Amino acid sequence: MTIRVLVADDQSMVRAGFRMLLSGEQDIEVVAEASNGLEAVDKAARFNPTVVLMDIRMPELDGIQATRRILAADNAARILILTTFDLDEYVYEALRAGASGFVLKDDPPEQLLAAVRTVAGGDALLSPAVTKRVIKQFTRIPQSAPPKQFEDLTERELDVFRLIARGQSNAEIGRELYISDTTVKTHITHIFQKLDLRDRVQAVVLAYQTGLFNTDGRPPSNGDGRPTR
Repeated sequence: MTIRVLVADDQSMVRAGFRMLLSGEQDIEVVAEASNGLEAVDKAARFNPTVVLMDIRMPELDGIQATRRILAADNAARILILTTFDLDEYVYEALRAGASGFVLKDDPPEQLLAAVRTVAGGDALLSPAVTKRVIKQFTRIPQSAPPKQFEDLTERELDVFRLIARGQSNAEIGRELYISDTTVKTHITHIFQKLDLRDRVQAVVLAYQTGLFNTDGRPPSNGDGRPTR
């Protein structure tokens, strides 16, 4: 299946570069471009792209507001945010808006292509560098109470959730817990169903907004060594 991409960036040279890179792939087609947030919202509705490559800072409407509007119209939309290291506060807001992943503008081309395919496949993506900054940002905000559904997680699901919050991949989770990739995916599916989460990005948001895990990845303890529920 061809991955349909909308490229939204206010710099024409940046859009041209992304179009050239993406169009060279057999399984990817750039169906539209947008030079501002309002145009991105309009073209997302008109062209129904598989993935929207969204710059954060754009005129008319920024990438965060555009992300919110696109997802309000189509909750299944997949939005991949283009960012830089000095935009931590924007990354945090884009996470809350529902973005499916982030790539740095200076990432190697193969990483961008892999990110587009990952998000198009229904997975979420946070690069390790961005994940560390996101976690740092979350630790600065007031935390809300964990959802009641958290009590429904098994001990193994807690282990998997902890590693998701660290930003680890399925393969890394499997190696650390000595379980197969299929088993990891099954646990993740159950976690998302129980907590009503769409993807890994929402899982990271929930974990750090509610303080389910400390910055070292361990769940809060009630004093007897067991996680607080």
